[in-house]
Amino acid sequence: MNIDVSTPKVPRATADAAKIPVTVLTGFLGSGKTTLVNHVLTAEHGERIAVIENEFGDIPIDNALVIGGDEKIIEMSNGCCLCCTARTDLIDILNTLVERKDKIDRVLIETSGMADPNPVAQTFFVDDDVAEHFRLDAIVTLVDAKHIEQHLDELQVDGVGNQASDQIAFADRIVINKVDLVSASDVERIENRLRGINQSAGTLTSEHGQVDLTQILGISAFNRSGANPGENDWLHDDVHEHEPTLSSVSVEMAGQISLDALRDWLDAHVAAHGDDLYRLKGIVRVAGAELPHVVQGIHQLWDVIPVDLPEPAVSTLVFIGRNLDRESLTAELAACVVEQVLVG
Repeated sequence: MNIDVSTPKVPRATADAAKIPVTVLTGFLGSGKTTLVNHVLTAEHGERIAVIENEFGDIPIDNALVIGGDEKIIEMSNGCCLCCTARTDLIDILNTLVERKDKIDRVLIETSGMADPNPVAQTFFVDDDVAEHFRLDAIVTLVDAKHIEQHLDELQVDGVGNQASDQIAFADRIVINKVDLVSASDVERIENRLRGINQSAGTLTSEHGQVDLTQILGISAFNRSGANPGENDWLHDDVHEHEPTLSSVSVEMAGQISLDALRDWLDAHVAAHGDDLYRLKGIVRVAGAELPHVVQGIHQLWDVIPVDLPEPAVSTLVFIGRNLDRESLTAELAACVVEQVLVG
């Protein structure tokens, strides 16, 4: 499903600058999301951050920091505010925040441990009011270094997979938390395994949820419109041992791509394979365009937008999902190239 069929007259990076950036924080049960949220709510970071919390009752907040504890939006002493979504819909609470737009620098949304981040991310594609005022900055996934491999080895009865691997697949940035509970070799093995699921996400390590917030907030990782500190080289697929249920495939293509052909192909591809396509992201050289275009997608939803970045040497698309066929994807993308010259 194409949700941006026309090329904007203003580069998307410029148009998005006025929007409130949103970070979606996800992670399996026990990964440390609540600890990280408390770090955001109490740290002296100088940012006015609205934290939207799914499990408000589980967050231990010092009462001395809370102003008006019975209100939907709770003010914190460091400039943050905590928003309870248990009584309202995400779109409603975001629209409420629009009224406070001049007092908010960014938004952090924490999903519950068993939640699929897909519906939250899709909100920023399909709701016009939300898209007008907010932009999805990054999906950040926390993993518990002590238990993540056990979770990845567990399959649901229905055979679809498990939430832990799905959350990793959606991530733009992965935080390997609780590294103090495992060895350095364990961390290296875990990181390699995570990259087998999602090669394009940058990775960080942390203890007790103590993360440098500049590494997860304001990184423009979702649409690749900015440089990401610590980001892995997502353009190259150098991981060959993948999880049996999820994998990532990178396709590179020289020459310039026809925008109309690319959009037609994306429409057809997601219609046929959208259920298995968790994330699609990349940057392409478009024939006749002054700027390169960023491609981003979640299941059946996708977008192709111009972005004010240097022209890449080649077009690159990264697919994350199930049953990915590299040969077929490469051939189909090649059919969109004005001058079909394959790389390597």
